[in-house]
Amino acid sequence: MRIVFFGTPEFAVPSLAALLEAGHQVACVVTQPDRPCGRHRHLAAPPVKEFAAARGLRVLQPGRANDPAFVRRLAELAPDAIVVAAFGQKLGRRLLRLPPHGCINVHASLLPRHRGAAPVPHAILAGDAETGVTIMLMAPRIDAGDIILQEATPIGPRETAGELSARLAELGACLLVKAIARIAEGKATPVPQDHRLATFAPALDKGDGAIPWRRPAAWLARFVRAMAPWPGAFTFWHRPAAPPLRLVIHAAEAVAGEAAQPGRVAAVDCDRIAVETGDGVLHVLALQPAGKRAMSAAEFLRGHCVAPGHVLGPASPPGDSP
Repeated sequence: MRIVFFGTPEFAVPSLAALLEAGHQVACVVTQPDRPCGRHRHLAAPPVKEFAAARGLRVLQPGRANDPAFVRRLAELAPDAIVVAAFGQKLGRRLLRLPPHGCINVHASLLPRHRGAAPVPHAILAGDAETGVTIMLMAPRIDAGDIILQEATPIGPRETAGELSARLAELGACLLVKAIARIAEGKATPVPQDHRLATFAPALDKGDGAIPWRRPAAWLARFVRAMAPWPGAFTFWHRPAAPPLRLVIHAAEAVAGEAAQPGRVAAVDCDRIAVETGDGVLHVLALQPAGKRAMSAAEFLRGHCVAPGHVLGPASPPGDSP
């Protein structure tokens, strides 16, 4: 099948690779423009662009994929289908109607649950026992199209969003090839979603990683996993006679305990920092102080004097409500 592929982050790379391995003709790859990245804000190419360029594929990076001139440009390529995997722009009706076999999306959830740009962290945060991948025909409403194939997978009890996303990317690539084969053979039977069951997973931004200590410890342990690797679950340690130190929490576990003062350090052991929450205690096991590498709590405590009664919370000086 002749395909135009839309995708941007690492999640999309296995799907593009699987299409090539299955022998499909990828007429071109459409990805987001290069963006400033890192401390020095140097332009960085999206992972899909790097993969496509290494294989000699034609790459297009429109600022607006729905621009009429760009749509006409794609129409000249006469694709049989458009495949979309985490592209990052909403496709308009003209693009959706362009290929005869439609626009086919790889979505990292069991739709209609977790529609939106961040289904993986939201599945972890919700405490879902399983998630999966949906291959669907795209519709004008975001993630509301008919389902071609779905496959579920358990969410590991310590699995982070980054780890789960990598697994789902591989699962989605395999499922995509199966779906394309069914479409090509005329055997696909798309099933409408039950829109009454829809939940939503909006995109995250940097500020969403701030740890809300008033939440229960069990929820906060999921929050740490859901925010990894980006934007990272962060808080500030308010040290005596020193500026607050930003900490990104990389690993934590919830234990039973009475609700007391959320954000207050309850105890310090050789390999963990026990922090009070809205319900229970969160044991911080691994963290990363600002400007430093990630480390175990034991390593951090060897160089920093954290004591019971210290407070973790927002950057502003803690008051009665950290």
